[in-house]
Amino acid sequence: MVTSVEDAVRAAKVLGYPLVVKPLDGNHGRGISINLTTDEQIIEAFAEANKVSRYVLLEQFATGFDHRMLVVDGKLVAVAKRVPGHVVGDNKHTIEELVEIVNQDPRRGVGHEKVLTKLELDYQAKQLLDAAGYDKDTVLPEGEICYLRSTANLSTGGTAIDVTDIVHPDNKDMAERAIKAIGLDVGGVDFLIDDISQSYHEIGGAICECNAAPGFRMHVAPSEGKSRDVAGAVIDMLFPQELGNARVPIAAITGTNGKTTTSRMVAHMFKNAGKIVGLTTTDGVYINGKLTVAGDTTGPASAQMVLKDPSVDMAILETARGGLLRSGMGYDYCNVGACLNISSDHLGLKGVNTLEDLAKVKRVVVESARDVAVLNADDPHVLKMSAKVTAKNILYVTMNPEHALVKQHIRAGGKACIVEKGVNGDMITIFDNHIHMPVLWTHLIPATMEGKAIHNVQNSMFAIAITYSMGMSLDNIRDGLRTFVTSFYQAPGRMNWFEEHPFKVLMDYAHNPAAISLVSQMVSNMDVSGRKICVLASPGDRRDQDVYEIAQAAADHFDYFICKRDDDLRGRAPEEIPNMLKAALIEAGVPAENIETIQSEAAAVDASLAMAKEGDLVTIFADKLKRTWKQIIYFNRADDESKKENKKEKTEMFSATVIAQDPSLSQEISDVIKAGIYSDESGVRVMSFDEDSD
Repeated sequence: MVTSVEDAVRAAKVLGYPLVVKPLDGNHGRGISINLTTDEQIIEAFAEANKVSRYVLLEQFATGFDHRMLVVDGKLVAVAKRVPGHVVGDNKHTIEELVEIVNQDPRRGVGHEKVLTKLELDYQAKQLLDAAGYDKDTVLPEGEICYLRSTANLSTGGTAIDVTDIVHPDNKDMAERAIKAIGLDVGGVDFLIDDISQSYHEIGGAICECNAAPGFRMHVAPSEGKSRDVAGAVIDMLFPQELGNARVPIAAITGTNGKTTTSRMVAHMFKNAGKIVGLTTTDGVYINGKLTVAGDTTGPASAQMVLKDPSVDMAILETARGGLLRSGMGYDYCNVGACLNISSDHLGLKGVNTLEDLAKVKRVVVESARDVAVLNADDPHVLKMSAKVTAKNILYVTMNPEHALVKQHIRAGGKACIVEKGVNGDMITIFDNHIHMPVLWTHLIPATMEGKAIHNVQNSMFAIAITYSMGMSLDNIRDGLRTFVTSFYQAPGRMNWFEEHPFKVLMDYAHNPAAISLVSQMVSNMDVSGRKICVLASPGDRRDQDVYEIAQAAADHFDYFICKRDDDLRGRAPEEIPNMLKAALIEAGVPAENIETIQSEAAAVDASLAMAKEGDLVTIFADKLKRTWKQIIYFNRADDESKKENKKEKTEMFSATVIAQDPSLSQEISDVIKAGIYSDESGVRVMSFDEDSD
């Protein structure tokens, strides 16, 4: 800020050219000069600015289209791309005549009397004409644009194009943060950027001004594009509804595999973002991360339990086939409904005999979505559900970046979440209204095992699609996924690893052919120096065909199998499932000597852990998760305690023998035994004992 022409020239040398000179407290673009590159221009520009204000600002010059971003009550409500006042040549009329023609537009008036302001051939217009080598009598060629203003204010004849719908989320967050930092309830951010649909992180951009009293007419009646009810946003801020919206936002998640993991991911991401989340899963109802009811709680009664809790901000509801068939959903509609996949599971039960039948049941979730339906474009049964969608938008998820239908959907401005191949790996990306938004590299998501667990890559994509559809910022999405791990605490029975034995143990609840196949393929992709041991089972109420397919899905991926049954026989004889699995494995080419059957799950788990050696990987497809996890983490714990007692006893016996020979060494022997060192003075070597010591 300067008050004299000498200070202005001096400040220009400090800042460096090119520069902008403007009055400190002016408005309507008066007294502003841009892209100044010489001291002479600074002197002339200072004089113009000084006519408007005693205090004059010098700023660094940034290029880009001028956008006014209006923020009300902390939310971006409208964005207008402002174009400086200009005329377009027709090879017939002079510039002065073109100005008169433009001013005949009935929308143009003097000052603010109408939605647009008349153009003037004043000092600033003359400057720009001189710079271009024109004057008011010049006849412009057909189609040539001649700008009469260097700034895009509507009050100096500029026009506005509404671009609210294509603003990149990073630019939206930037504007909201800027106005919040200043402390304004209503503020306008003047943002310079080449393309508002791209992130300023990627292509650069600059805030040149924040306005405490921003004009509304460019948003209410833009020259092009949709009118925005910005005054309504101000009224809502001033007179908020006392009760607000009484509905809890709902995301309903269904499918055959991945429901629980995806639901837990989404719940974790919202909790990480500061929301109180109600979650229903196959292992219980959780409120704000705390288990309130244990059990398979994926039906309507559990959903109502969450929705009736007064503390809940968001409801993330895993929705299974059984509850839908029994009693429906338990609520009239959800905001986001997602279907992850359709594969063989529970067929032959309750009238659901084919994949088409199963898809019809799970389609209820998608049909109930009001805002966004999230669909797996790689699954033909899920893809067909799009014909029944009544939601405002469909968001497709695909692992295939060349998916023809999804590409067409994106070109039409639709929403999609895809994996893009890059030199650094695979990038999960969102497309929305032609905006391309890279979200996160797959190898940076802990649950994906550095991208090797393909099924969790897909689960992560669905979690991104669901949270984005419910308004979560990209930064919160990234933070949520980076902090979600498949520990027993966060996701019991979903790829739980234990690595404190000499061998690794993986426990998973996979219980149908598709899920077994996904986990088995991930195991095959891992570097394991020893054997790959598998504890395999199938629920008893599955068809014989499903049991055989489970065995075939695992056959090529492990070196040794222990076939077991679940505690609940579900109508089968105790030995039936283990024997069927063994027969199917042999039929698939697994040598009989590499298979054993142990009916009890607890005994099978103990046997697998007992046979494992250093470097081995034990994969347990478990049913009773808590019991199995305790077996894993406490394996050999009793033996370890016994060994410690034995070692202590032998050390004390050795110590007593030496001290009996020479009592004077009592203290010294005690010290060296504790330290485990060699004593040259006494000639006694003290060593630690193990179970094989004499």
